[in-house]
Amino acid sequence: MNQQPTPTPTPPPPPPSPLPLDGLTVVAVEQAVAAPFATRQLADLGARVIKVERIDGGDFARGYDTAARGLASHFVWCNRGKESIALDLKDPRGLDVVRRLVADADVFVQNLAQGAAARLGLDAAGLCAAHPRLIAVDISGYGTSGPYADKRAYDMLVQCEAGLVSVTGTPAQPVKAGIPAADIAAAMYAFSGVLAALVRRGTTGRGGPVEVSMLEALAEWMGHPLNHAMHGGAAPARTGLAHAVIAPYDAYPTADGGRVLLSVQNDREWRRLAEEVLERPELGTDAAYATNAARVAGRERTDALVAKALGALEADEALARLEAAGIACARLRDLHEVADHPQLAARERWREVDSPAGPLRALLPPITLPGGVEARMGAVPALGEHTEALLRAVGMTDEEIAALRRDGVAA
Repeated sequence: MNQQPTPTPTPPPPPPSPLPLDGLTVVAVEQAVAAPFATRQLADLGARVIKVERIDGGDFARGYDTAARGLASHFVWCNRGKESIALDLKDPRGLDVVRRLVADADVFVQNLAQGAAARLGLDAAGLCAAHPRLIAVDISGYGTSGPYADKRAYDMLVQCEAGLVSVTGTPAQPVKAGIPAADIAAAMYAFSGVLAALVRRGTTGRGGPVEVSMLEALAEWMGHPLNHAMHGGAAPARTGLAHAVIAPYDAYPTADGGRVLLSVQNDREWRRLAEEVLERPELGTDAAYATNAARVAGRERTDALVAKALGALEADEALARLEAAGIACARLRDLHEVADHPQLAARERWREVDSPAGPLRALLPPITLPGGVEARMGAVPALGEHTEALLRAVGMTDEEIAALRRDGVAA
Protein backbone atom coordinates (compact mmCIF):
# COMPACT_ATOMS: atom_id res chain seq x y z
CA MET A 1 0.00 0.00 0.00
CA ASN A 2 1.44 3.35 -1.04
CA GLN A 3 1.96 5.85 1.72
CA GLN A 4 0.98 9.44 1.10
CA PRO A 5 3.90 11.85 1.54
CA THR A 6 3.82 13.88 4.71
CA PRO A 7 2.84 17.45 3.80
CA THR A 8 5.50 20.04 4.36
CA PRO A 9 4.38 22.40 7.09
CA THR A 10 3.86 25.99 6.05
CA PRO A 11 6.59 28.11 7.62
CA PRO A 12 5.37 30.89 9.90
CA PRO A 13 5.43 34.38 8.42
CA PRO A 14 8.62 36.29 9.15
CA PRO A 15 8.43 38.74 12.04
CA PRO A 16 7.80 42.32 10.99
CA SER A 17 10.95 44.27 10.26
CA PRO A 18 11.82 46.84 12.90
CA LEU A 19 11.56 50.50 12.11
CA PRO A 20 14.91 52.11 11.24
CA LEU A 21 15.21 54.03 14.53
CA ASP A 22 13.82 51.40 16.90
CA GLY A 23 15.85 51.35 20.13
CA LEU A 24 16.99 54.98 19.89
CA THR A 25 15.97 57.52 22.52
CA VAL A 26 15.55 61.22 21.81
CA VAL A 27 15.16 63.88 24.50
CA ALA A 28 13.76 67.17 23.25
CA VAL A 29 13.39 70.49 25.04
CA GLU A 30 11.28 71.96 22.29
CA GLN A 31 8.49 74.32 21.42
CA ALA A 32 6.48 75.68 18.47
CA VAL A 33 7.26 73.94 15.13
CA ALA A 34 10.93 73.67 14.10
CA ALA A 35 12.19 71.23 16.73
CA PRO A 36 8.87 69.41 17.31
CA PHE A 37 8.43 68.71 13.59
CA ALA A 38 12.01 67.40 13.39
CA THR A 39 11.56 65.05 16.35
CA ARG A 40 8.19 63.86 15.08
CA GLN A 41 10.00 62.53 11.99
CA LEU A 42 12.27 60.58 14.33
CA ALA A 43 9.29 59.25 16.30
CA ASP A 44 7.55 58.14 13.10
CA LEU A 45 10.67 56.12 12.21
CA GLY A 46 10.62 54.31 15.54
CA ALA A 47 12.63 56.44 17.97
CA ARG A 48 11.39 56.97 21.48
CA VAL A 49 10.95 60.74 21.82
CA ILE A 50 10.69 62.27 25.30
CA LYS A 51 9.29 65.79 25.06
CA VAL A 52 10.19 68.09 27.94
CA GLU A 53 7.55 70.78 28.44
CA ARG A 54 7.00 73.68 30.81
CA ILE A 55 4.68 72.99 33.71
CA ASP A 56 2.68 76.18 33.05
CA GLY A 57 0.86 75.16 29.89
CA GLY A 58 3.61 73.17 28.21
CA ASP A 59 4.76 73.81 24.67
CA PHE A 60 3.10 77.12 23.82
CA ALA A 61 1.94 75.63 20.50
CA ARG A 62 -0.66 73.78 22.59
CA GLY A 63 -2.47 77.10 22.85
CA TYR A 64 -2.32 78.32 19.25
CA ASP A 65 -5.91 77.28 18.45
CA THR A 66 -8.55 74.68 19.25
CA ALA A 67 -9.29 73.60 15.68
CA ALA A 68 -8.42 69.89 16.05
CA ARG A 69 -11.42 68.81 18.13
CA GLY A 70 -10.37 71.18 20.90
CA LEU A 71 -6.62 70.65 20.44
CA ALA A 72 -4.21 72.95 18.63
CA SER A 73 -3.69 71.98 14.99
CA HIS A 74 0.03 72.82 15.05
CA PHE A 75 0.56 70.67 18.13
CA VAL A 76 -1.36 67.69 16.75
CA TRP A 77 0.64 67.88 13.52
CA CYS A 78 4.08 68.04 15.14
CA ASN A 79 3.86 65.92 18.29
CA ARG A 80 2.35 62.51 17.72
CA GLY A 81 4.21 59.49 19.03
CA LYS A 82 5.97 61.33 21.88
CA GLU A 83 6.05 61.04 25.65
CA SER A 84 5.42 64.26 27.56
CA ILE A 85 7.11 65.16 30.82
CA ALA A 86 6.35 68.55 32.41
CA LEU A 87 9.21 70.09 34.41
CA ASP A 88 10.36 73.46 35.73
CA LEU A 89 13.90 73.70 34.37
CA LYS A 90 14.59 76.81 36.45
CA ASP A 91 14.54 74.56 39.50
CA PRO A 92 17.76 72.52 39.85
CA ARG A 93 15.71 69.40 40.56
CA GLY A 94 13.83 69.71 37.27
CA LEU A 95 17.05 70.32 35.39
CA ASP A 96 18.59 67.28 37.09
CA VAL A 97 15.80 65.09 35.72
CA VAL A 98 16.59 66.28 32.18
CA ARG A 99 20.29 65.56 32.72
CA ARG A 100 19.46 62.03 33.84
CA LEU A 101 17.29 61.50 30.77
CA VAL A 102 20.01 62.85 28.47
CA ALA A 103 22.61 60.56 30.04
CA ASP A 104 20.74 57.57 28.60
CA ALA A 105 19.72 59.20 25.31
CA ASP A 106 21.11 58.92 21.79
CA VAL A 107 19.89 62.30 20.58
CA PHE A 108 19.10 65.63 22.25
CA VAL A 109 17.25 68.42 20.42
CA GLN A 110 16.47 71.94 21.62
CA ASN A 111 15.12 75.15 20.12
CA LEU A 112 14.95 77.42 23.15
CA ALA A 113 15.53 81.15 22.84
CA GLN A 114 19.12 82.03 21.94
CA GLY A 115 21.39 81.54 24.97
CA ALA A 116 18.79 79.79 27.13
CA ALA A 117 20.14 76.28 26.54
CA ALA A 118 23.70 77.38 27.36
CA ARG A 119 22.53 79.00 30.60
CA LEU A 120 20.90 75.68 31.54
CA GLY A 121 23.96 73.69 30.50
CA LEU A 122 21.97 72.05 27.70
CA ASP A 123 23.85 73.45 24.69
CA ALA A 124 25.00 70.92 22.12
CA ALA A 125 28.74 71.47 22.55
CA GLY A 126 28.60 71.09 26.33
CA LEU A 127 26.41 67.99 26.28
CA CYS A 128 28.52 66.27 23.63
CA ALA A 129 31.68 66.95 25.62
CA ALA A 130 30.07 65.19 28.60
CA HIS A 131 28.51 62.38 26.53
CA PRO A 132 30.73 61.52 23.52
CA ARG A 133 28.14 59.23 21.87
CA LEU A 134 25.36 61.79 22.12
CA ILE A 135 24.12 63.65 19.05
CA ALA A 136 22.91 67.07 20.21
CA VAL A 137 21.05 69.47 17.96
CA ASP A 138 20.76 73.23 18.45
CA ILE A 139 18.01 74.81 16.30
CA SER A 140 17.99 78.59 16.26
CA GLY A 141 16.62 81.45 14.22
CA TYR A 142 19.86 82.90 12.91
CA GLY A 143 22.69 80.74 14.25
CA THR A 144 24.83 80.91 17.36
CA SER A 145 27.15 83.65 16.12
CA GLY A 146 27.01 86.80 14.03
CA PRO A 147 25.13 90.08 14.51
CA TYR A 148 21.71 88.39 14.36
CA ALA A 149 22.50 85.64 16.88
CA ASP A 150 20.36 87.18 19.64
CA LYS A 151 17.58 88.46 17.37
CA ARG A 152 14.11 87.07 18.03
CA ALA A 153 13.09 84.76 15.21
CA TYR A 154 9.59 83.72 14.25
CA ASP A 155 8.68 82.02 11.02
CA MET A 156 7.22 85.06 9.27
CA LEU A 157 10.19 87.22 10.27
CA VAL A 158 12.66 84.69 8.88
CA GLN A 159 10.62 84.37 5.67
CA CYS A 160 11.17 88.12 5.27
CA GLU A 161 14.89 87.99 6.09
CA ALA A 162 15.47 85.05 3.73
CA GLY A 163 13.77 86.80 0.82
CA LEU A 164 10.89 84.33 0.44
CA VAL A 165 8.29 87.06 0.91
CA SER A 166 9.96 89.20 -1.75
CA VAL A 167 9.27 86.61 -4.46
CA THR A 168 5.87 85.44 -3.23
CA GLY A 169 2.63 87.23 -4.04
CA THR A 170 1.44 89.49 -6.81
CA PRO A 171 3.26 92.33 -8.56
CA ALA A 172 1.42 94.74 -6.26
CA GLN A 173 1.72 92.87 -2.96
CA PRO A 174 4.36 90.57 -1.43
CA VAL A 175 2.93 87.90 0.87
CA LYS A 176 4.32 85.30 3.23
CA ALA A 177 3.97 81.61 2.48
CA GLY A 178 0.76 80.10 3.84
CA ILE A 179 2.72 77.46 5.76
CA PRO A 180 5.57 77.97 8.26
CA ALA A 181 8.23 77.48 5.60
CA ALA A 182 11.20 78.59 7.72
CA ASP A 183 10.22 76.29 10.58
CA ILE A 184 9.68 73.35 8.24
CA ALA A 185 12.98 73.94 6.43
CA ALA A 186 14.90 74.01 9.72
CA ALA A 187 13.05 70.93 10.95
CA MET A 188 13.89 68.86 7.90
CA TYR A 189 17.58 69.82 7.99
CA ALA A 190 17.67 68.95 11.69
CA PHE A 191 16.06 65.60 10.88
CA SER A 192 18.51 64.83 8.08
CA GLY A 193 21.38 66.11 10.21
CA VAL A 194 20.49 63.64 12.95
CA LEU A 195 20.32 60.78 10.45
CA ALA A 196 23.73 61.73 9.03
CA ALA A 197 25.21 61.96 12.53
CA LEU A 198 23.80 58.53 13.40
CA VAL A 199 25.51 57.06 10.32
CA ARG A 200 28.78 58.71 11.37
CA ARG A 201 28.40 57.42 14.91
CA GLY A 202 27.90 53.94 13.52
CA THR A 203 31.38 54.06 11.99
CA THR A 204 33.28 56.19 14.52
CA GLY A 205 31.42 55.52 17.77
CA ARG A 206 31.12 59.25 18.41
CA GLY A 207 28.19 61.59 18.20
CA GLY A 208 28.67 65.33 18.20
CA PRO A 209 26.86 68.64 17.88
CA VAL A 210 24.58 69.56 14.98
CA GLU A 211 23.58 73.18 14.38
CA VAL A 212 20.71 74.32 12.18
CA SER A 213 19.37 77.86 11.74
CA MET A 214 16.04 78.79 10.24
CA LEU A 215 17.62 81.55 8.14
CA GLU A 216 20.26 79.29 6.62
CA ALA A 217 17.76 76.50 5.98
CA LEU A 218 15.32 78.77 4.20
CA ALA A 219 18.08 80.62 2.33
CA GLU A 220 19.08 77.25 0.87
CA TRP A 221 15.50 76.72 -0.29
CA MET A 222 15.70 80.10 -2.03
CA GLY A 223 18.31 78.64 -4.38
CA HIS A 224 16.59 79.32 -7.71
CA PRO A 225 15.56 82.96 -7.21
CA LEU A 226 18.74 83.69 -5.26
CA ASN A 227 20.98 82.38 -8.05
CA HIS A 228 18.81 84.14 -10.62
CA ALA A 229 19.37 87.44 -8.82
CA MET A 230 23.05 86.95 -7.97
CA HIS A 231 24.14 85.77 -11.40
CA GLY A 232 21.46 87.22 -13.65
CA GLY A 233 21.26 90.67 -12.14
CA ALA A 234 17.54 90.77 -11.35
CA ALA A 235 15.25 88.90 -9.00
CA PRO A 236 12.34 86.97 -10.55
CA ALA A 237 9.19 89.05 -10.56
CA ARG A 238 6.28 88.24 -8.25
CA THR A 239 3.61 86.76 -10.48
CA GLY A 240 0.99 85.23 -8.19
CA LEU A 241 0.15 81.78 -9.54
CA ALA A 242 1.83 82.59 -12.84
CA HIS A 243 5.47 81.83 -13.61
CA ALA A 244 7.98 84.63 -14.02
CA VAL A 245 9.60 83.19 -17.16
CA ILE A 246 7.08 80.70 -18.62
CA ALA A 247 3.72 81.32 -20.35
CA PRO A 248 1.05 80.12 -20.25
CA TYR A 249 1.51 79.03 -16.64
CA ASP A 250 -1.32 80.11 -14.38
CA ALA A 251 -4.72 79.22 -12.93
CA TYR A 252 -7.73 79.91 -15.13
CA PRO A 253 -11.43 79.98 -14.10
CA THR A 254 -13.81 77.41 -15.55
CA ALA A 255 -17.51 77.61 -16.32
CA ASP A 256 -18.56 75.88 -13.07
CA GLY A 257 -16.60 78.18 -10.77
CA GLY A 258 -13.51 75.98 -10.52
CA ARG A 259 -9.96 76.95 -11.32
CA VAL A 260 -7.55 74.88 -13.38
CA LEU A 261 -3.81 75.47 -13.44
CA LEU A 262 -1.80 74.49 -16.49
CA SER A 263 1.85 74.71 -17.42
CA VAL A 264 3.23 74.74 -20.96
CA GLN A 265 6.92 73.88 -20.65
CA ASN A 266 8.01 74.04 -24.28
CA ASP A 267 6.90 75.06 -27.74
CA ARG A 268 5.83 71.54 -28.74
CA GLU A 269 3.37 71.57 -25.85
CA TRP A 270 2.09 74.98 -26.94
CA ARG A 271 1.32 73.62 -30.39
CA ARG A 272 -0.64 70.74 -28.84
CA LEU A 273 -2.50 73.13 -26.56
CA ALA A 274 -3.39 75.38 -29.48
CA GLU A 275 -4.66 72.50 -31.59
CA GLU A 276 -6.39 70.24 -29.06
CA VAL A 277 -7.60 72.60 -26.32
CA LEU A 278 -7.81 76.09 -27.76
CA GLU A 279 -8.94 74.56 -31.08
CA ARG A 280 -6.91 77.16 -32.94
CA PRO A 281 -4.02 75.22 -34.52
CA GLU A 282 -2.78 78.28 -36.42
CA LEU A 283 -1.58 79.77 -33.10
CA GLY A 284 1.00 77.00 -32.87
CA THR A 285 3.10 78.64 -35.58
CA ASP A 286 2.00 82.25 -35.19
CA ALA A 287 5.12 84.31 -34.46
CA ALA A 288 3.29 86.11 -31.64
CA TYR A 289 2.90 82.81 -29.74
CA ALA A 290 5.16 80.17 -31.25
CA THR A 291 8.04 80.61 -28.79
CA ASN A 292 8.02 80.88 -25.02
CA ALA A 293 9.85 84.22 -25.26
CA ALA A 294 7.04 85.58 -27.48
CA ARG A 295 4.33 84.21 -25.19
CA VAL A 296 5.97 85.76 -22.11
CA ALA A 297 6.38 89.09 -23.91
CA GLY A 298 2.68 88.98 -24.76
CA ARG A 299 1.57 87.30 -21.54
CA GLU A 300 -1.75 89.20 -21.34
CA ARG A 301 -2.94 88.16 -24.79
CA THR A 302 -1.64 84.60 -24.26
CA ASP A 303 -3.52 84.29 -20.97
CA ALA A 304 -6.64 85.79 -22.52
CA LEU A 305 -6.70 83.08 -25.19
CA VAL A 306 -6.33 80.29 -22.62
CA ALA A 307 -8.85 81.85 -20.23
CA LYS A 308 -11.46 82.14 -22.99
CA ALA A 309 -11.10 78.49 -23.98
CA LEU A 310 -11.14 77.08 -20.42
CA GLY A 311 -13.86 79.48 -19.30
CA ALA A 312 -16.27 77.75 -21.65
CA LEU A 313 -15.64 74.36 -20.04
CA GLU A 314 -16.42 72.83 -16.66
CA ALA A 315 -13.35 71.95 -14.60
CA ASP A 316 -13.56 68.19 -15.19
CA GLU A 317 -13.85 68.65 -18.95
CA ALA A 318 -11.02 71.18 -19.02
CA LEU A 319 -8.75 68.81 -17.12
CA ALA A 320 -9.70 65.90 -19.36
CA ARG A 321 -8.84 67.88 -22.50
CA LEU A 322 -5.54 69.06 -21.07
CA GLU A 323 -4.61 65.53 -19.99
CA ALA A 324 -5.50 64.17 -23.43
CA ALA A 325 -3.25 66.79 -25.02
CA GLY A 326 -0.38 65.89 -22.69
CA ILE A 327 -0.41 69.28 -20.94
CA ALA A 328 0.59 69.39 -17.26
CA CYS A 329 -2.42 70.55 -15.28
CA ALA A 330 -3.98 70.56 -11.83
CA ARG A 331 -7.16 71.49 -10.05
CA LEU A 332 -6.79 74.38 -7.62
CA ARG A 333 -8.10 72.68 -4.48
CA ASP A 334 -9.07 74.04 -1.10
CA LEU A 335 -8.01 72.19 2.04
CA HIS A 336 -11.27 70.25 2.39
CA GLU A 337 -10.74 68.96 -1.14
CA VAL A 338 -7.16 67.98 -0.25
CA ALA A 339 -8.48 66.01 2.73
CA ASP A 340 -10.63 64.05 0.25
CA HIS A 341 -8.02 63.91 -2.51
CA PRO A 342 -8.60 60.81 -4.67
CA GLN A 343 -4.88 60.11 -5.04
CA LEU A 344 -4.26 60.13 -1.30
CA ALA A 345 -7.28 57.87 -0.83
CA ALA A 346 -6.22 55.47 -3.59
CA ARG A 347 -2.76 55.14 -2.05
CA GLU A 348 -4.26 54.64 1.42
CA ARG A 349 -2.24 57.48 2.95
CA TRP A 350 -4.64 58.28 5.80
CA ARG A 351 -4.48 56.77 9.27
CA GLU A 352 -5.92 57.61 12.68
CA VAL A 353 -3.84 58.60 15.67
CA ASP A 354 -5.04 58.73 19.22
CA SER A 355 -5.11 61.96 21.20
CA PRO A 356 -6.62 63.41 24.37
CA ALA A 357 -9.57 64.45 22.17
CA GLY A 358 -10.00 61.00 20.62
CA PRO A 359 -8.92 59.62 17.23
CA LEU A 360 -7.72 62.14 14.65
CA ARG A 361 -6.99 61.68 10.94
CA ALA A 362 -3.32 61.98 10.03
CA LEU A 363 -1.29 61.49 6.87
CA LEU A 364 1.36 58.82 6.69
CA PRO A 365 4.83 60.37 6.38
CA PRO A 366 5.96 60.68 2.76
CA ILE A 367 8.90 58.31 3.34
CA THR A 368 7.65 54.86 2.29
CA LEU A 369 9.82 52.13 3.79
CA PRO A 370 10.64 48.82 2.08
CA GLY A 371 9.06 45.52 3.01
CA GLY A 372 5.71 46.96 3.97
CA VAL A 373 7.08 48.46 7.17
CA GLU A 374 4.85 51.35 8.18
CA ALA A 375 5.77 54.43 10.17
CA ARG A 376 4.81 54.35 13.82
CA MET A 377 2.17 57.01 14.24
CA GLY A 378 1.72 57.14 17.99
CA ALA A 379 -0.68 59.14 20.08
CA VAL A 380 -0.56 62.89 20.63
CA PRO A 381 0.34 63.21 24.33
CA ALA A 382 -1.47 65.20 26.98
CA LEU A 383 0.71 67.63 28.90
CA GLY A 384 2.71 65.68 31.46
CA GLU A 385 1.03 62.40 30.53
CA HIS A 386 4.26 60.46 31.08
CA THR A 387 5.81 62.52 33.86
CA GLU A 388 5.42 59.96 36.62
CA ALA A 389 6.60 57.01 34.53
CA LEU A 390 9.68 58.92 33.37
CA LEU A 391 10.52 60.12 36.87
CA ARG A 392 10.41 56.53 38.07
CA ALA A 393 12.53 55.47 35.08
CA VAL A 394 15.35 57.79 36.20
CA GLY A 395 15.26 56.25 39.67
CA MET A 396 13.09 58.61 41.70
CA THR A 397 11.18 57.33 44.70
CA ASP A 398 7.55 57.97 45.54
CA GLU A 399 8.63 60.53 48.13
CA GLU A 400 10.85 62.40 45.67
CA ILE A 401 8.12 62.44 43.03
CA ALA A 402 5.58 63.70 45.55
CA ALA A 403 7.98 66.47 46.58
CA LEU A 404 8.48 67.59 42.95
CA ARG A 405 4.76 67.75 42.42
CA ARG A 406 4.12 69.54 45.71
CA ASP A 407 6.75 72.17 44.91
CA GLY A 408 5.53 72.72 41.35
CA VAL A 409 8.71 71.33 39.76
CA ALA A 410 6.90 68.51 37.94
CA ALA A 411 3.37 68.18 36.66
